[in-house]
Amino acid sequence: MTEKQYLVDDINVKDTWRLFQIMAEFVEGFDVMPTVYPAVSIFGSARLKPNTSAYRTTVRIARLLVENGFNVISGGGPGIMEAANKGAAEAGGKSVGLHIHLPNEQKANEFANVKVAFKYFFIRKVMFVKYAVAYIIMPGGFGTLDELFEAMTLIQTKRIRSFPVILFDSTFWGGLIDWMKIAMLEQKTISATDFDLFRVVDNPEEAVAIIKRRVIV
Repeated sequence: MTEKQYLVDDINVKDTWRLFQIMAEFVEGFDVMPTVYPAVSIFGSARLKPNTSAYRTTVRIARLLVENGFNVISGGGPGIMEAANKGAAEAGGKSVGLHIHLPNEQKANEFANVKVAFKYFFIRKVMFVKYAVAYIIMPGGFGTLDELFEAMTLIQTKRIRSFPVILFDSTFWGGLIDWMKIAMLEQKTISATDFDLFRVVDNPEEAVAIIKRRVIV
């Protein structure tokens, strides 16, 4: 299916009928996801290959999470998502893949042993945040940034409970944080206390320890 045809087909579906598809996706998610508690959602680039440091580190983090009583949720695709599912599955935990149907189809990875498929991004995002006790944000692109800033916005505005948001790899995230301090904080579009919403770490054991201190399993 071409992107144009995908968009045309979506527009042609009457909104009243689309509601049933939306309801069905919520029902499936609400039915499956409580069984994976407590879980940590891991985000990161779909483009990072198994030979990269970020991929290998994500596998290790996911294994450590399972060994410490947590399950793992990812977007179910390749790259960092695959690494998260791989580490969790190999450690014997529930390895959740929340797969999204896209115009340019993204193949689901083979390591998720709990799979839920979505058409709508906003429903999938509800599942990520509702059933997670923490977020770990690995190096990634626009989608990763989207998940990061949405979580911080929801915590900041007290629309969800506060939970650990961990940015892994200070080298990767340092430029963004410096920009936030220079451009956003100095212009007073955010507060100094907003930097308490997340932690930056470089060590897998430290990331898991932060979550264990905040979450009772």
